Amino acid sequence: MSLPEPFFDYEQHLARCARGERQALHDLYVQESPRLLGVAKRLVRDTALAEDIVHDAFLKIWSGSGRFDPTRGTARGWMFSVTRHLALNHLRDHSREVQGDVDLPDDVESFEIQEHSARIHLCLEQLEPARRSCIVHAYVDGYSHAQISHKLGTPLGTVKAWIKRSLTALRECMG
Repeated sequence: MSLPEPFFDYEQHLARCARGERQALHDLYVQESPRLLGVAKRLVRDTALAEDIVHDAFLKIWSGSGRFDPTRGTARGWMFSVTRHLALNHLRDHSREVQGDVDLPDDVESFEIQEHSARIHLCLEQLEPARRSCIVHAYVDGYSHAQISHKLGTPLGTVKAWIKRSLTALRECMG
């Protein structure tokens, strides 16, 4: 059985960034850059480009740290969101460069994103609350399986099984 990772206060580090404390940004980078790089690499499928995106993400995290709102989500989730948005923006912009005028109008693209988002939420609602929490902690908050296990007080093997089965159920639901 692996030990849970030590507690890292992301919110406190963002508050310190907002006060201009460069060490806080360094600590956030050391703590989270490997996982953020993984997110960016999965999206853009290019290591050098993913590294650039993570670099830009940390610049945005530094400059936007004062606007982080803990009532809207976790600090770690916000950092992942910043990185995902940069990667997706790059993909969208690059796609427009390659495809030219073939791209969907923004209102159609926005509608498709909203429709997809609504479907995901509907599918998530069909999961048992504990399993839904596992999925949200893993894919929104970016927690490791061990961290989820520790947070929920549930055995690691159970968390892994719940996530695996829940992903299967979500894939089936999304059709």
